[in-house]
Amino acid sequence: MATAVLVDGAFFLRRFSSCFPDHDPNNPKSVAGGLKLLVFWHLAQRLGAEKLLEDINRHNMQLLESSELYRIFLYDCGPLTKRMHTPLEGLSIDFSKTDEARFRIEFHKEVQKVRKVALRLGRLNDASGWKLSNQATARLIDDPENFVATDADFKIDTIQKGVDMRLGLDIASLAYKKQVDQIVIVASDADFVPAAKLARREGVDVILDRMGVNNAANDLIEHVDGIRDCYLPKPSGLQE
Repeated sequence: MATAVLVDGAFFLRRFSSCFPDHDPNNPKSVAGGLKLLVFWHLAQRLGAEKLLEDINRHNMQLLESSELYRIFLYDCGPLTKRMHTPLEGLSIDFSKTDEARFRIEFHKEVQKVRKVALRLGRLNDASGWKLSNQATARLIDDPENFVATDADFKIDTIQKGVDMRLGLDIASLAYKKQVDQIVIVASDADFVPAAKLARREGVDVILDRMGVNNAANDLIEHVDGIRDCYLPKPSGLQE
């Protein structure tokens, strides 16, 4: 049997700089290389092949070709690409031309080049809007009478649709069809609890990789068979 690695893309990108400090978080190719390293590490741990980790700097990625890896599933959304106006001054912003949009599009292209990757894209809720940032909200609470907002105090509020559903369906399919005997979930969200419980009931070994966060949902921790946060010795090396 084999291992499937299911990665919450938004979570992976948020945690990338902390877990891969020697990689460039603004370089899509480097970030896709970090994804390969994460999968390599989990396969080496399962096989008790820690010695392979010593070869990371020599790009020893043969395990990605091995039958021990069923597939890498990455769940994400395309970037916001519509044009909007700032809430106070009414300035026009074309989000398709932002650095974030360009990065996300190129990152998805790089991920699709990785061996055994299935990219599962949800969509963004059409009703995107503006909301006060956490810092601005704190200022408002501290001193509501003197609070004055500017456009810089707002950030775009978007909601992903369909990502959790796709992850849950894939886990159900993997478990019911007996395609794998181990699933690694790279996430921290309690929304994945039902899928993890289902897989365990079907006899699948479910591993949680929190990428080092300490505030992963307690329900998720409760309903997995173990926690194995990816740790890569420095320098991790692979940049492509």
